[in-house]
Amino acid sequence: MSQAEANINGPIRMGMVGGGAGAFIGDLHRKAAALDGQIQLVCGAFSRSKENNQATAQALYLNTDRVYDSWQEMLELERSKPSAERMQMLSIVTPNDLHFPIAKAALEAGFHVMSDKPATCTLAEAYELEKVAGASSGLYGLTHTYMGYPMIKEARARVLAGEIGPIRKVFVDYPQGWLSSALEADGQKQAAWRTDPARSGPSGCMGDIGTHAATLVKYILDDQIDQVCADLSIFVENRALDDDGAVLLRMKKGAKGVLTASQVCNGEENNLSIRVYGETGGLEWAHSDPNTLWLKRQGEAPQKLRAGTDQSYLSGFTQAHLRTPAGHPEGFIEAFANIYRNFAAAISAHETGQKPDPQLDYPTIHDGVASLEFIDAILENNTSSEKWTKVGK
Repeated sequence: MSQAEANINGPIRMGMVGGGAGAFIGDLHRKAAALDGQIQLVCGAFSRSKENNQATAQALYLNTDRVYDSWQEMLELERSKPSAERMQMLSIVTPNDLHFPIAKAALEAGFHVMSDKPATCTLAEAYELEKVAGASSGLYGLTHTYMGYPMIKEARARVLAGEIGPIRKVFVDYPQGWLSSALEADGQKQAAWRTDPARSGPSGCMGDIGTHAATLVKYILDDQIDQVCADLSIFVENRALDDDGAVLLRMKKGAKGVLTASQVCNGEENNLSIRVYGETGGLEWAHSDPNTLWLKRQGEAPQKLRAGTDQSYLSGFTQAHLRTPAGHPEGFIEAFANIYRNFAAAISAHETGQKPDPQLDYPTIHDGVASLEFIDAILENNTSSEKWTKVGK
């Protein structure tokens, strides 16, 4: 039986910080973690509000003895429990400003960590967390969700196989419309913290969704962004952080690209798409139809590749992330779940001294650092007189 199918010692025991009743992302994390039966939520510190904390625990049927008033208390008391009972991994689903201190403390205590993105608010914190993760006995994962889609895996596999030749051009576009007005001024919780530099970090739209787009580019191309030329905007009056942006990309292997992200495109929901063009062909994927990957060649009809466990033309890498036959849609929760399942498999391998399955990949602290390097570079470039800014060290 493979690592993906079972953990011989039972499901990985997970704790959660954040995600109390009314929170958007925490509930998605819990559903994704539970989907494959490889992870079990056993404890949590879900909210600073004692009432919300307890109400969330009751709704999840958690033992009240494993519900804590703070994440600090949870780490301390869980660490003191017998090894067969204590949590093994911690899921962090708080606003961005708490990701770094919680992850750092959990890794230093020897727990595995799965964090909602970004890894940290600042690049300096990301570099420090990278060092902590490297020295820890715990593993670190990050939920760049779109990396979990099977047809994104297929796009990467075909690029790595050289099927469309050396990459020349990439376009990635991520428009949303939910912040087209000043929701933060009306007390909307998600808008309030995402537009607050103290809680969200130094970038708004680009930090929130632009990093998803940049991570997809790097993942599919198996390449790193080398230089950027950025134009960031704030369209909504009195907003503190960017709500729109466009970035020219120069990749280390020579490809060039265009990345756009906006949260003020009225009428758009979550319209992420990516097009990759090589010397002999192109690939196109859209979040609105995630089970489809288009393969294009000059002078030929576009070829429609479809997800499904019965599609023999798909790579083994892709098949490892599919659950249903063709014609049965898999979506956002399943992509999220792929990351959690793969992380659980990596924990099982780590704790039993085995080598992890290379097909069961997940975003790591290095992806988190790369995202913060990207943000740091575009923020610098946006106010610079120089056309291009180097990304990273």
